Amino acid sequence: MNPICVSVIIPAYNASATIGRALEALSKQNCFQPYEVIVVDDGSLDNTGTIVCSFPSVKYVRQDNAGPAAARNQGARLARGEFLAFTDSDCVPHEDWISQLMAGFSHAQVGVVAGSYGIANPESCLARCINAEIVWRHNRLMPDYPNSFGSYNFCVRKNVFEAVGGFDTAYRSASGEDNDLSYKTIASGWRIYFERKALVDHYHPVLVGKYLNEQFRHGFWRFKTYRDHPRMMRGDGYTFWKDIIEMPLGVLALLGWTVIAPLLIFEIIFAWEVTRRFFDGIFFGFVLLFRAFARLFGLSTGILSFLLKKNAKIFQ
Repeated sequence: MNPICVSVIIPAYNASATIGRALEALSKQNCFQPYEVIVVDDGSLDNTGTIVCSFPSVKYVRQDNAGPAAARNQGARLARGEFLAFTDSDCVPHEDWISQLMAGFSHAQVGVVAGSYGIANPESCLARCINAEIVWRHNRLMPDYPNSFGSYNFCVRKNVFEAVGGFDTAYRSASGEDNDLSYKTIASGWRIYFERKALVDHYHPVLVGKYLNEQFRHGFWRFKTYRDHPRMMRGDGYTFWKDIIEMPLGVLALLGWTVIAPLLIFEIIFAWEVTRRFFDGIFFGFVLLFRAFARLFGLSTGILSFLLKKNAKIFQ
């Protein structure tokens, strides 16, 4: 029997709606490397475990709810592979996903290979717009060797993952823990390679309220990330000047309502640039305006919470 080369790790919490399709896709991978699939159930309250156990080849482990960072670390401890490939329970890997990720390690001093997104629910206007922005950023901004990656789609050498301490379990929500791991990997001397052909289709949010709540959470945890890695306050390969000026503009808009109209026009222009659809551009422009405020309020709340050392009570 060939030794396991790649361990695919999926954290799952109340993932019954999507985990079956994710595991079905992983059972059909076209790759030469022997691989295993590990699902860490982070205390789900639905029938996620039943669905996972219907796939006999998948290793299933359940833990008390501790967040996706802790779940991924648990999967890494159980992994037998030399390489750890991570994706999420609402992602559907393409058939060549593992092969494309592994090919990236042929580049010198690469410790991590990161991939990109497709879309699993294009019938939703919001999901289409979110995906269009991500693809635009990946195509226009991300270099071949970025300084960050997303936890939804990457593969790391197990020895590198262990050497940098894995995911920081202080991130109790899915936000910031991947940036933290990225920055620790770069600081340790390894490179990140961005393989654009390594794709997973993602179920993006379909409800504006849920999306804005996620963005509030991202803003909340950003303070911890910048506190731990102050050099990265200048941005990474995924962000650009628009992201930097949005928050100051948001503050000005709160102080003087006349700034909101120019900010909205600015967001609509960008939304049209990424979507190339009239209705989607108008709709997403309004969403981006509210997103700017959600991130601003999240960052403000995060600063106050962390400074007052009450962050442990939030988002658990």
